[in-house]
Amino acid sequence: MIIVGLTGSIASGKSTVSEMFQKLGAYLIDYDILAREIVEPHAKAWQAIIDEFGSEILNKDLTLNREKLGQIVFDNPDKLAKLNQLTHPAVFQAASERVEEIEKIDPEAIIIKDVPLLIETGIHKTVDKVIVVSATKENRLQRLMDRGFSHDEAEKRIASQLPIREKVKHADFVIHNDGSIGDTQKQVQEIFKSLKNKSLT
Repeated sequence: MIIVGLTGSIASGKSTVSEMFQKLGAYLIDYDILAREIVEPHAKAWQAIIDEFGSEILNKDLTLNREKLGQIVFDNPDKLAKLNQLTHPAVFQAASERVEEIEKIDPEAIIIKDVPLLIETGIHKTVDKVIVVSATKENRLQRLMDRGFSHDEAEKRIASQLPIREKVKHADFVIHNDGSIGDTQKQVQEIFKSLKNKSLT
């Protein structure tokens, strides 16, 4: 079994790349999805977030209002760190359980862990290989604005993360995602083939 950490800066195209790996036969553990699951209403992490940030961050159905929470934490590094402190342990535990489940059904699995904060949290030290999805800041800004963020909001979200050049220092593979979908697909296929060969040796 090979466990691969996949990361990149916000709007670099990680989700697109992870889906490509999944279609080729890799197992995907998406930490963003896990992060949503562990803060469902009445979960332990959900309660801890309310205790810290107040009930005004809730929607009427008691789910977290991510936009309101995002505005709070992206303007305040200390509050962002606190949010991560409240959520990361539960996410890490859920990911470990998923790995165990996959290993039982496929001992030679290639597992892709899609982790936005792979380097920042130190998870890169626990995986076999690291893939960084890279894109220019201009492209990432445009993608975020296409999603409805203002230029200032997009800049804040990019600035809140470790610069892509720092992430690349830890990479075994870098996928350059500024070109066409076909170009990205070709890079993914080449890396998957390399990983497959390693998993069989």
